[in-house]
Amino acid sequence: MALLKSLSIRNIFSITHRAAVSSLRNYTTPAVAEDDDSPVDIVNPYKKERRQCILCKLNITPDYKNYRLLSQFQSPYTGRIYGRHITGLCKAKQALVESEISKAQNCAYLPYYYKDKAFLKDPKLFDPENPIRSHRF
Repeated sequence: MALLKSLSIRNIFSITHRAAVSSLRNYTTPAVAEDDDSPVDIVNPYKKERRQCILCKLNITPDYKNYRLLSQFQSPYTGRIYGRHITGLCKAKQALVESEISKAQNCAYLPYYYKDKAFLKDPKLFDPENPIRSHRF
């Protein structure tokens, strides 16, 4: 009788083990073989983040009436408009800033040759002494 019980327990265990293994195999992806050595797509951990200009990042469109913003892109001593290599703006925003500055100067919102003294203590959007590129080319 003990022999019969041990045989039946072995049979039950082997049947349940086979069922459990087959159900586990169904959960794995059947298309991928165990010995498949194909490359896996992963994100490059060494890729640098794409630089974005500050106006695009904050979704700001420059306007000639916003002369406080436009004065940030003008030299405080000469009134010269800083270049792209200094401001870090994209081509489209740089061209827009330059046209809006000339509009603001023509409407007498901004002076031509110097920066208004009230705007000298504004926080800097970039450092003109430390340009992104050291030259224009």
